[in-house]
Amino acid sequence: MTKNNELEKATFAGGCFWCMVKPFDEFPGIHEVISGYTGGHVENPTYEEVKTGTTGHREVVQITFDPSLFPYKDLLDIFWRNIDPTDEGGQFIDRGEQYKTAIYYHTDEQKQLAEHTKRQLAESNKFAEPIVTDIFPASTFYPAEDYHQDFYKKNPLHYKKEVEESGRKIFTESQWK
Repeated sequence: MTKNNELEKATFAGGCFWCMVKPFDEFPGIHEVISGYTGGHVENPTYEEVKTGTTGHREVVQITFDPSLFPYKDLLDIFWRNIDPTDEGGQFIDRGEQYKTAIYYHTDEQKQLAEHTKRQLAESNKFAEPIVTDIFPASTFYPAEDYHQDFYKKNPLHYKKEVEESGRKIFTESQWK
């Protein structure tokens, strides 16, 4: 059993947080994936506030993981494969600052790995456009309301429809086949 002091946090903004939980969930070493908000100037924001784009917060997932079982580098690989890192205006049908991609690092090592993988992706020429995903220090994380947690499990049909209609599924399958 892992002691709590051995667990780490990773925080990613990948557009709609409903769509970002499932890719990380249910791997050995992943203890928890929580939907929430970070990066803004409003304390204890609500979904209704964040979706207006006026709070400075982005929708994020915060992952608690055991790096000895699931390294941070593997989390970054999952993150990059589930976003469009060239989209400056949000993600897929979700538009606005609150849906832009970002990696929020919790340690210097996470920062270095995030910058390294971003550079690698840019140098790979996999995308014609520049990689615009932001890399920021982690700040206060606010969990989203309960009805947003584990949305893909609680509302599987709505989740599937969201992923397909947003364009996320087609994009990620075509980019990363």
